[in-house]
Amino acid sequence: MCFLYQGECSQRCFNIFVLETVCVGWFSLEFLLRFIQTQSKCVFLRTPLNIIDVVAILPYYITLIVDSLSVNDRPTGSGNNYLEKVGLVLRVLRALRIFYVMRLARHSLGLQTLGLTVRRCTREFGLLLLFLCVAMALFSPLVFLAESELGAKQEFTSIPGSYWWAVISMTTVGYGDMVPRSIPGQVVALSSILSGILLMAFPVTSIFHTFSRSYLELKAEQCRATRHKPDSQDSTKSQNSEDSQDTDSSLHGITETTAVSAHHRRSVAVASQGVPQVRRSLKS
Repeated sequence: MCFLYQGECSQRCFNIFVLETVCVGWFSLEFLLRFIQTQSKCVFLRTPLNIIDVVAILPYYITLIVDSLSVNDRPTGSGNNYLEKVGLVLRVLRALRIFYVMRLARHSLGLQTLGLTVRRCTREFGLLLLFLCVAMALFSPLVFLAESELGAKQEFTSIPGSYWWAVISMTTVGYGDMVPRSIPGQVVALSSILSGILLMAFPVTSIFHTFSRSYLELKAEQCRATRHKPDSQDSTKSQNSEDSQDTDSSLHGITETTAVSAHHRRSVAVASQGVPQVRRSLKS
């Protein structure tokens, strides 16, 4: 796992490996607890954020297994070819650690809004790609023709090579590695830049409105969730107080009933004692 320098792992690299081990262990424990707690395991594994968690966690364990196999079971006659293949696999797996950053989407409102916007605007992104491809197929042959016939310096060697120039011109990036020198080529470049701005503005406007709407929806949902927690706590407290009041009232009612029954029994006893005296007085 450690990056080797002259066959040995440096102390700094070892410290990074220990830190990564602790983080991956914590992520793995969290994922397992959520997987055990959920009711539907299939729905849990199909959730995009959970898929990102799996893709971010698995490369660490796969790298450990590949490292152990490459050290213990390395063929003797394979030579450098085997080591190059193993090194390529390890580099690809280590590159997947960038998905650790995507775990922030679980706690970041902005990243959640971005993901929801991308999911809702697939058609707009398709239109943007279509407009870009059509314009690229239109302006690349034109600039190649203008520069090959009238250009002093042949920077545009082929039409497929001009596609790169069309892309960076229409997106207004302009690296400057390929520049039209002739006046017709510059006119074609100006046309491609203006058309690129207009063509990209049409879908981007719809994407922007979708992003704003998604942000407001997620923010309102988050506000409702934060308000729901104190309300639930207050309702629990009120329910507990009502239960205690009901218990006190029931105990008070039982006490009153017991007192009334005791008073009634004393009255009956007194009355039963007074009846013989009345009879003796009547006889006398």
